[in-house]
Amino acid sequence: MTEQCFLGVDLGAESGRVIAGLFDGSRVKLESLHRFSNGPVTVGETLRWDVLRLWTEIQQGLTAGGHKYGDSIRSVGVDTWGVDFALLGKNQELLSHPYNYRDPRTKGLLNATLTRVPRAEIFAATGLQFMEINTLYQLIALQQQNPEILALAERLLLMPDLFHWMLSGSQVVEFTNATTTQFFNPPSNNWAFDLLGKLNVPTQMLGEVVQPGTVLGKLRPNLANKLGLGRIDVVAPATHDTGAAVAAIPTQLTGTARWAYISSGTWSLIGVEVKQAVLSQQALQRNVTNEGGIDGTYRLLKNIMGMWLVEECRRSFDRHGRPLDYAEMVRQAEAAPAFRSLIDPDDPSFLAPEDMPTAIRSWCEKTQQPAPETSGQIIRCVLESLALKYRVVLGWLEELTGEQVEAIHVVGGGCQNVLLNQFTANACDTPVIAGPVEATALGNVLIQARATGAISSLKEIREVVRASTELKTFEPASSAEWQQASRRFQELLERPK
Repeated sequence: MTEQCFLGVDLGAESGRVIAGLFDGSRVKLESLHRFSNGPVTVGETLRWDVLRLWTEIQQGLTAGGHKYGDSIRSVGVDTWGVDFALLGKNQELLSHPYNYRDPRTKGLLNATLTRVPRAEIFAATGLQFMEINTLYQLIALQQQNPEILALAERLLLMPDLFHWMLSGSQVVEFTNATTTQFFNPPSNNWAFDLLGKLNVPTQMLGEVVQPGTVLGKLRPNLANKLGLGRIDVVAPATHDTGAAVAAIPTQLTGTARWAYISSGTWSLIGVEVKQAVLSQQALQRNVTNEGGIDGTYRLLKNIMGMWLVEECRRSFDRHGRPLDYAEMVRQAEAAPAFRSLIDPDDPSFLAPEDMPTAIRSWCEKTQQPAPETSGQIIRCVLESLALKYRVVLGWLEELTGEQVEAIHVVGGGCQNVLLNQFTANACDTPVIAGPVEATALGNVLIQARATGAISSLKEIREVVRASTELKTFEPASSAEWQQASRRFQELLERPK
């Protein structure tokens, strides 16, 4: 088979890139074409996304791809973060610069909304966890603060859909990102019109929802000429970055909920793939979330504060004149005594502390534990605690699905942390398979390959990932010590702070 090229645009909240996925029929390799920064822009008292600059950067990357791979390029697709959106008005005019999810305009609106519609009713209609950044509360903020803009809106596009519109003229919304809004209804597979009606949120701007792998159309003619790409297909991959990553999980297990994944980065997203959203009372109590996946599946998952804690500790060490790279931090943690101190990684005190090691010591003192003193003790405390929190959430997922997890796949940057991988296997008493690091990009380009006929199924996508990446398996060990630590950790979670 002649090597085919699929261009992926992968946008994160801090950076973006354009990559080429080169597929020879059995293996895929990735090449970075262009990298660029991203982040919120202050406009007046608001935080916005500079989508026009991002669009310029994307075009630069696509031009580089056209110059290098020419006629072998089959398609292009975009993935991004969730919840944020743009509005198009009459004649497809962009009505304003899209807000960044960290903009403070939604503060307090979640609780205010729950006085109008009960939490249980919202969860039953959407299956989503409750966060003030969700699109639902952003729309309510717009309704209250800028109703004239909302009145002019003829189409709502989530961030990847906006760039697909720029590429092809498409005005649909892709499923995996639609499910992050908290106004998509899993049972009807459509927008939660009844919920929005109760909140008096207009719905005229909500368009068709399409599945990952939908061919949205051809590249706009003027753009094709400008970029040197020809009239290639524009394909919606799983446009939510975690949805794309889960599509690229290299599992060999068949069926759903028999394997779990941890998308390990600044946040750890731990979940299972299920055939339909889990909307039970127990799911509501656990505050899990149901986000869309490929082939109509759902990602039943929970967000855990992940490598953020390690990243912030490293920044603190640097500020205090003790710079350590990640390898050295792991080496020191490995040499530190086991289970000396444990923390709840999701305690609010760790969300944005002035100094992470100080916050960790303070939490340990409040829970009558010895405060970690050295860098190695601090990092070991974090890694052991993360692994034990994974165990707790994994137990919840097994309860909710009635299935026992037989393997845990760790993908993303955090899969390179060998010590955390081993701790996770030990804590969960389950084999951990680490890799690939580039799961999101692989999912993006391989879903495109399936859409254009180069790959036949999700099963084949995962076979290609297995054949194309180096995986490492960590078998569980020291189960008695970890069982004891788990009981102690559970007591700490239940103890009043």
